[in-house]
Amino acid sequence: MRESILTIPISEIMEESCGCPICKMRDMLEQRTVEYIMGAAMMEPDVRIETNKLGFCSEHFAMMKACKNRLSLALMLQTHLQTLNEEIFSGKKLFESKNAKKKKLSEVNTSCFVCSKVDWGMERLLKTFFECYRDESFKKQLREQKYICLPHYDMLMEQAPNYLKKEELELFLSDIKKLAGEYAKVLYDDVSHYCSMYDYRNTGADADWGTSRDSIERAIKFLTSREEM
Repeated sequence: MRESILTIPISEIMEESCGCPICKMRDMLEQRTVEYIMGAAMMEPDVRIETNKLGFCSEHFAMMKACKNRLSLALMLQTHLQTLNEEIFSGKKLFESKNAKKKKLSEVNTSCFVCSKVDWGMERLLKTFFECYRDESFKKQLREQKYICLPHYDMLMEQAPNYLKKEELELFLSDIKKLAGEYAKVLYDDVSHYCSMYDYRNTGADADWGTSRDSIERAIKFLTSREEM
């Protein structure tokens, strides 16, 4: 496959078959966005205007809180709360419609600065991902992935018809169904084995847990695309 500045991130992700490749794309975008806003971007007026307006979801607040620079987070919270006080909790402004504050409240409760940037980036990465699928070596890489998680299996099925021709689409859907379906069966076996190990007949120092010990965590990640919190 001929590489370009657009395909390099995809190629690097596909080289490692250690999980869902779409999860890895999203994780890369999330990490880069969080590092960006927790760094010098914190002082950029246009970025602060957006973070004040959109806020953050609980998952991305947790990622930001895990960063070392708590002052950056505190400063963003300060101006975000200031914006909320002015736009939602202040008295009704002249010419402001009756439901304006309720609309702003609903918007801020369903918006997130990081999510918006990740969605923007994922749209472009997926376009490149489907373009790469036309290459035989890329098809082989995809089939060698460990699995596709359930949410991203759903997303790929929905997006694929927008990018692939009929013949390509049928093959692609078959490939991702196999990746998701076979891993679901593996998880079922591992979770079932984990449950069986609590039977008194399977206790003892020589009890064989096989690959089941982390089956709960792996199943949750497959079903939600997220690590257990």
